[in-house]
Amino acid sequence: MKQKSEKLYTAKQITSALIAFIFLLGLLCLYYGSSFVPALSRSDGEHDGTDPVLGGNIRDFDDLLEDQEHNPEVPKSIPICDIKHSELIPCLDRNLIYQMKLKPNLTLMEHYERHCPPPERRFNCLIPPPIGYKIPIRWPESRDEVWKANIPHTHLAQEKSDQNWMVVNGEKINFPGGGTHFHDGANKYIVSLARMLKFPNDKLHNGGNIRNVLDVGCGVASFGAYLLSHSIIAMSIAPNDVHENQIQFALERGIPSTLGVLGTKRLPYPSRSFELAHCSRCRIDWLQRDGILLLELDRLLRPGGYFAYSSPEAYALDPENRRIWNAMHDLLRRMCWRVAVKKDQTVIWQKPLGNGCYLKRDPGTQPPLCSTGDDPDATWNVHMKACIAPYSAKMHKQRGSGLVSWPKRLTAASPRLEDIGVSLNNSMKTL
Repeated sequence: MKQKSEKLYTAKQITSALIAFIFLLGLLCLYYGSSFVPALSRSDGEHDGTDPVLGGNIRDFDDLLEDQEHNPEVPKSIPICDIKHSELIPCLDRNLIYQMKLKPNLTLMEHYERHCPPPERRFNCLIPPPIGYKIPIRWPESRDEVWKANIPHTHLAQEKSDQNWMVVNGEKINFPGGGTHFHDGANKYIVSLARMLKFPNDKLHNGGNIRNVLDVGCGVASFGAYLLSHSIIAMSIAPNDVHENQIQFALERGIPSTLGVLGTKRLPYPSRSFELAHCSRCRIDWLQRDGILLLELDRLLRPGGYFAYSSPEAYALDPENRRIWNAMHDLLRRMCWRVAVKKDQTVIWQKPLGNGCYLKRDPGTQPPLCSTGDDPDATWNVHMKACIAPYSAKMHKQRGSGLVSWPKRLTAASPRLEDIGVSLNNSMKTL
């Protein structure tokens, strides 16, 4: 027992000595600093302006201030814009169109497309928040309510009061989830679409095969808001029109959305980006210019993609709506789309899986196939084209996009990589 006690005592002494040594070493390092690392040695005099680690000269604030004195183009500070510009969107400013006397084609919705100011008319200031602005309500609560002060527009609530778009409630604006064609709520409407298509368990995501949705003329984006809980993500688009910037409400709610319009330019997404396109009373003339707007949807939809259309043309029996329906049905038939299902106020079309139908069309059938030189993935500032973009030979053979279902798609290499010469095997190794 005595020997055991002596061993324990000796071990404690050694441990204490080690701790004391480490502590002393730490104090030495702190005191002498970089003396232990000559490359980072500390100098009591002026340094030579060289970064001790990366090399190169360090420019201090005096140099920057001197630049500002000799170069008037370098701002000393960025001013705040006038409060009247709190909702300015520089390239989508309709006042600019009038001031510069531009003559956009209103029928083609050009006035809702991008028109950026020349350099001399650009604002070099910070856009201020509206008066009374509050920190936005966080998701998921923001889906259902936002601060009225952050988006001081109540006209839309009054105009759409019978459709459950939004309700002003004191300092907040509430969103019951309604829409022009789904007064009972977007959630029930989403389930009804899944039932129409007979998807398993009434789930619109169809086992993860529907993930990306394009909602055209989205209003305040309640459709996209409720799709999130169904494992579907929507890009909601609408123009900055008389409805006082619906997209502003959507973004404040935390819903993926952007200002956009089906006008004369392609939407800024590559071909085959979405599994489903949606239009609920979006008031778009789909028959104009040889169906060029439907052909833009065709470019954006993946093989076998759907177009859900809820509008009077799908169900109303008056002569004008019947005329539009018949013409639209004929156009989509020539585009090789088929009616997947039609019920009540909604019709859902489906795009073909391959090129077979295109090749069987009679010579001269309109709209034509796009030329081989056309790039369906070119989008920025590119005009729409009234032609059908056929599938590649590989996509035609496999009759589909080749994408795996969600969420496996997160970590699986996209088949699109092979289109740009990237091997899927190498991509999988990287992932």
